[in-house]
Amino acid sequence: MTQNPKRYTITAALPYTNGPIHIGHLAGVYVPSDIYSRYLRLQGRDVLFVCGSDEHGVAISMKAKKEGITSQEVIDKYDGIIRKSFIDFDISFDNYSRTSAKIHHDTASEFFRTLYEKGDFIEQVTEQLYDAKANQFLADRFVIGTCPKCGNEEAYGDQCEKCGSTLNATDLINPKSTITGETPIMKSTKHWFLPLDRYEDFLKEWILVGHKNDWKPNVYGQVKSWIDGGLEPRAVTRDLDWGIDVPVEGAEGKKLYVWFDAPIGYISSTKEWALREGKDWEPYWKDQDTKLVHFIGKDNIVFHCIIFPAMLKAEGSYILPDNVPANEFLNLEGNKLSTSKNWAVWLHEYLEDFPNQQDVLRYALTSNAPETKDNDFTWKDFQARNNNELVAIYGNFINRVVVLTNKYYNGVVPQPNELSEVDEATLTELKAYPAVISSSLERYRFREALSELMNVARLGNKYLADEEPWKVIKDNPERVQTQMYVALQIAAALSSLCEPFLPFTAKKLSRILKIASPLSWATISESSDLIPAGHQIGEAELLFAKIEDEEIQKQIDKLEATKTANKAENKVSEPQKEAIQFDDFAKMDLRVGTIIEAEKMPKANKLLILKVDTGIDVRTIVSGIAESFKPEDIIGKKVTVLVNLAPRNLRGVESQGMILMTTNAEGKLVFVNPDAEAANGETIN
Repeated sequence: MTQNPKRYTITAALPYTNGPIHIGHLAGVYVPSDIYSRYLRLQGRDVLFVCGSDEHGVAISMKAKKEGITSQEVIDKYDGIIRKSFIDFDISFDNYSRTSAKIHHDTASEFFRTLYEKGDFIEQVTEQLYDAKANQFLADRFVIGTCPKCGNEEAYGDQCEKCGSTLNATDLINPKSTITGETPIMKSTKHWFLPLDRYEDFLKEWILVGHKNDWKPNVYGQVKSWIDGGLEPRAVTRDLDWGIDVPVEGAEGKKLYVWFDAPIGYISSTKEWALREGKDWEPYWKDQDTKLVHFIGKDNIVFHCIIFPAMLKAEGSYILPDNVPANEFLNLEGNKLSTSKNWAVWLHEYLEDFPNQQDVLRYALTSNAPETKDNDFTWKDFQARNNNELVAIYGNFINRVVVLTNKYYNGVVPQPNELSEVDEATLTELKAYPAVISSSLERYRFREALSELMNVARLGNKYLADEEPWKVIKDNPERVQTQMYVALQIAAALSSLCEPFLPFTAKKLSRILKIASPLSWATISESSDLIPAGHQIGEAELLFAKIEDEEIQKQIDKLEATKTANKAENKVSEPQKEAIQFDDFAKMDLRVGTIIEAEKMPKANKLLILKVDTGIDVRTIVSGIAESFKPEDIIGKKVTVLVNLAPRNLRGVESQGMILMTTNAEGKLVFVNPDAEAANGETIN
């Protein structure tokens, strides 16, 4: 670990510009990195927080093909949406760049050439999958097939999303091109490889020994598994039409593989910032007194803990990351978040439905952050955390303090009298919280840190509830002056302590309390006079608003609609049955009928006893549809009846035919209805 660093370089994973930002991205990467950066700035540290749009690779090409636009149009569209989301949520990047920028192309090309000229690459001709019909080599994501490890028939050429295995496209069973649907052929092509096996000893010493005690167990465990499994050379170039040209002779038509160029985006973003601010970029990447921290999701652990460090080590002049506090995945209502399936809560849509409530989402995501294991976001939990915690604890305390101060003292902080033991104990406990919260944040335990912040608000609520100034005011107004003074010190502390977690709330609370500049955490730890007597505060405003059931139901209904649409889109029809002759079909007597009576079969959950007018008679039919329909709802329903089906005895009732049914996209039973104008008894042929 870097001890007492002079500066911090903090990176957040570059979001792919093939779609907007959703809550999984926010919970996994951008909120924790923003909390950490804001916290360090409040401590007066030299902090550089960089990110940028990842605009190369096959994901962009696939999106362009799907939307019928160019790759450039894709990245311009989503870069704009992503930037606005980050601005709207006040993610405090010092620089947000793009990998399509010239400074990035130049930086990545120069990095490649340095390693190339040092002889760090292996040049090798390999057999790759090639789509002869499309006349192009197939990048990993343009190949789909059966996973050799779990049998998933929709595994990609680089990864099986069902079992999580990392794959090569050539590993797939029955591979198909996603471009044409054709079976690809093998064709020779030349590429450059980074020999990761050469760096095994370095990685073992640096990570498995050096970071055994300070890296998160989920990160350490995944890295150890990779290293223990043996590292192999990995291609750094690809046959693609979108990306950064490989800058050496004999590499025409080839691009840098996106995993090679994307992490270099942190460096180029730093250079862009330095040029704008008139600073030297190199100390933030090459000085041993700099602490480098990568915030990523678990799908990027191998790139940031093995591959990128091997690249930096090979180049020779860069520092290595001090920590990579990767989070696991956040699921949504029990299902995996998916951009392609629209199973997500998109940030830009969230703000349309919950305007000015960025901090509520930040709070809910941090409280439930997937720090060491996958967690689940549900709208009911979101509502409960807002109503039961932000509103009932934090907001309630601040509202009571401000309302009472305005009521008793016209908004002027009262002069305290002699402090009681309770007052002294409360103020002493308050002074301890900056160190407690700092300890959690320094160890990347953001859920724990947020919980301690809320304990400050709980401290305030308990103090007021125990002291009851609204009762004491009648007989001992001098005592109430002290009580309100103590409560106001807690409120003032909250305005600064909450800033990393709830920046919008911090600004609002500071405005209410008329605190011009944030209180330093050192001051909160040392002083009991954070907001002095005689200071004028403002009128009460609600920090948080209760979220009603109707608002939550709207979000749940939206997700249900998405689920239904996905089922309809992905529904696969059953294969055709064995061929029959016309005479076989002609044997079936299908008639139009109307249900005239319906009742439940006694002691049977699934069966209804129907009386059906078939036009030729009124007959009894027993149908297994009781779990889908109420008897009273289907009386008068036109149906299609197989009338010459041999009778069958069901629970003592003779059933004389069959009603034709199917299922819709949601899996619910649906009647196969004849046209309303068709009369009972008409034959269907």
